[in-house]
Amino acid sequence: MDKVRLAATKILCDVATKGAWANVALAQTLRAEKFSDLDRKFCTELVYGTVKAGASLDWKISKYLKRPLSKVDDKILAVLRVGLYQVFFLDRVPNSAAVNESVELAKKFCGLSASKFVNGVMRSAVREPHKSNFPTGDDLQSLALRTFHPLWLVKLFAEEFGLDATKQLLAFDNDDPPLCLRVNRLKTTREEVLDALISFGLQAEPSTLAPEGIICRGHGALDKFQPLRAGFCQVQDESSMTAARLLNPAAGEFVIDCCAAPGGKSTHLAELMNNRGRIIAADVYETKLEHVKQNAQRLGIKIIEPLLIDARELGDKFPGQADKVLVDAPCSGLGVLRRKADLRWRKTSDELKDLPTLQGEILSSAAKTLKRGGCLLYSTCTITRRENQEVVEKFLAEHEDFQLIDMQMLLPHVTNTDGFFSAKLTKV
Repeated sequence: MDKVRLAATKILCDVATKGAWANVALAQTLRAEKFSDLDRKFCTELVYGTVKAGASLDWKISKYLKRPLSKVDDKILAVLRVGLYQVFFLDRVPNSAAVNESVELAKKFCGLSASKFVNGVMRSAVREPHKSNFPTGDDLQSLALRTFHPLWLVKLFAEEFGLDATKQLLAFDNDDPPLCLRVNRLKTTREEVLDALISFGLQAEPSTLAPEGIICRGHGALDKFQPLRAGFCQVQDESSMTAARLLNPAAGEFVIDCCAAPGGKSTHLAELMNNRGRIIAADVYETKLEHVKQNAQRLGIKIIEPLLIDARELGDKFPGQADKVLVDAPCSGLGVLRRKADLRWRKTSDELKDLPTLQGEILSSAAKTLKRGGCLLYSTCTITRRENQEVVEKFLAEHEDFQLIDMQMLLPHVTNTDGFFSAKLTKV
């Protein structure tokens, strides 16, 4: 039995039944297993590919079942998902190998009777692939199936951006994202890191959007990635790097990062401040604040003070004290769907309706912490007006002592980066 396929199946079962995040579960598995680089890549492809295909893959599976999908045992369904993902979407895996390995996997993972069921379904799919062809056409249901997105999300994008732009956005979400690095200028330069990466045989190029950014492809396991281990750089998408630059903190200032974990923007702010001043890195989760501490220590940053607090309470704790404030608000994350394979299937339309209230409350609390003349940056990694422009517009209508200085939206299919919104405000 193939250990790689077994590992992927166990991860997918945990994602489906225990609410595990695919990226976290995969990272834990890859650390524990002694896979070769080739096996690591195959396991990653099976997990992320199967999770990304989500309900579209289940739609295909259902075409070969005589019972509802909901009546299939979770373990058996995980085996079928891994097996049929290979049949339908991995050209380099022979169908015979996908079928045989799935049957053997079912014997060990689910039992002998389950293996017979898996064998029948798999062979039926190989024999009659046309039974599960996705429908053609530009209707939103067909588009949702073909592009691995829930229908409600495709409808939302179509209403927000129009059909042509939605097609581009959906295609972008299914691209493989590169590794984006932010160079730690406290320790090195972008040129030195680029030269080092290229000398190791990696494909690396400077970001055109962020002066600290590097786009890297073909890297191995990040646990062994020396520039990261040495604190020469931090993983962060180039669109996200624009936030600290736009806030533009100065050395010696008092800055508050209201929703800081895991610390990418906090550490970037510290680097721009030349490690001089004071940064409060606030977050409501203690375990996430540990990541802030670890990142700051690795990067050699001394001015970050992690603080366990609900961001809505910051205004009362630091009234009128901060020079600059960053509100990277909790959001739907619809701008980073290519990086988080399972996010598109976890979000609901109801959740999106509730987020602007929370975002507005955090923004209002953050505003209280500012000195007169201070600057506040509101940002998200989502791309809908409801969580971005409308939140800012409502805030400005309720706070006459604030003015809008700058606002920008980076749309993934336009900028070829993660989606990112930011609005810079000043207290007058």
